[in-house]
Amino acid sequence: MSTASKATTPAGPSDSPSTIIRATIVQASTVYNDTPKTIEKAGEFIAQAASDGAQLVVFPEAYIGGYPRGYRFGIGVGVHNEAGRDCFRKYHASAIVVPGPEVDKLAEMARKYKVYMVMGAIEKDGYTLYCTALFFSSEGRFLGKHRKVMPTSLERCIWGYGDGSTIPVYDTPLGKLGAAICWENRMPLLRTSLYGKGVELYCAPTADGSKEWQSSMMHIAVEGGCFVMSACQFCLRKDFPDHDDYLFTDWYEDQHQDAIVSQGGSVIISPLGKILAGPNFESEGLITADLDLGDIARAKLYFDVVGHYSRPDIFNLTVNENQRKPVTFVSKSVKVEDDSEPQDK
Repeated sequence: MSTASKATTPAGPSDSPSTIIRATIVQASTVYNDTPKTIEKAGEFIAQAASDGAQLVVFPEAYIGGYPRGYRFGIGVGVHNEAGRDCFRKYHASAIVVPGPEVDKLAEMARKYKVYMVMGAIEKDGYTLYCTALFFSSEGRFLGKHRKVMPTSLERCIWGYGDGSTIPVYDTPLGKLGAAICWENRMPLLRTSLYGKGVELYCAPTADGSKEWQSSMMHIAVEGGCFVMSACQFCLRKDFPDHDDYLFTDWYEDQHQDAIVSQGGSVIISPLGKILAGPNFESEGLITADLDLGDIARAKLYFDVVGHYSRPDIFNLTVNENQRKPVTFVSKSVKVEDDSEPQDK
């Protein structure tokens, strides 16, 4: 387990005390096609983060199950491919049921190390997969989940769509905790729904390691007046299983087994727009910062996006939080008369 990148930034001085918490991002690769080893690897990073005083630990998008970067699953317009189908079979096998035994193991890790945790995972519901963020308390309780509402590009062929029933913000002793996954962070209305629920600790598990992504994270921190923790995997091509149909991104000129195919870039940013830790584009490791929660009030003196800087008389947002099911069974209630005794007429 590499720990080459670890940055810690202490909170600044203040005339009056405010709450300071320590948050850590785990920037690491999935162990592909091996969910037990992936969870074991996660446990090693959680232990290390907790030993350094972390109270909140955030993992990248699809850490459990894996982000299938470079895989096409044999998909093309009007094309069906047996090798692609078998690739999906293996990917489905690596996904987890929520709740389920793997969720229980993660909850126990959160309890053992006394950390709140946000974990990126591929969730399976029957044979449909979802890109999901799982939330855990430091007491070892599974709090709930957020399903990505809009997969990007070819992700839409392998992942389902979340609905409004899983856009939570949890009121924790550390602060109000929520998440948006990868490019759904570019959706202004989704961000606004989280702001409307008072998010303070804004987690952004992602697969986007581009430098442009850093600008989006900076904007969200300032726009939302919240701490942003963006967690991305750092992966080499050799971290992925061999596959004849693998497609390298145009980002990289080197296309070999030691090529970097997911460059990380995990970062922690304050509500005042200050980079507290990261970004790390070099290796697996931990990115850690102390968060002065007083910075939230300091930032919102001038700009509160759903408060004094909103105009609800002109603009408003309605969020449908109902769970959308493809099949609903309705049983007809039939009243049965009691004929045990004769009725007088």
